[in-house]
Amino acid sequence: MVTKTNDQELDSLLLGNENIIIKFYADWCGSCRLFAPKFTKLINKTEYDSVKFLEINAEENPEARKLAGVNNLPYFATFKNGKLFHGDTTAKEESVEKMILDLKN
Repeated sequence: MVTKTNDQELDSLLLGNENIIIKFYADWCGSCRLFAPKFTKLINKTEYDSVKFLEINAEENPEARKLAGVNNLPYFATFKNGKLFHGDTTAKEESVEKMILDLKN
């Protein structure tokens, strides 16, 4: 399950979960909308049950955007034990899945 979050809630989510991946998006972003079903597919994989999946509107949450180093959309950031682990701009499912696998190892 994906959790939509914001600047105010992000800190507590980062502290309360060991492995997190965040999808940063904007409502106007076509690539973000096209990636949504791929993100859902990744969320539903049982081997990723230990990973918390978050979505943040990059335009409405400048602090989260700054924390992850968002420079383009869609942008994905992984956090391990509350600290930024990796971030990347991509619309490729394979790249996001590799980020998740790297986070878990």
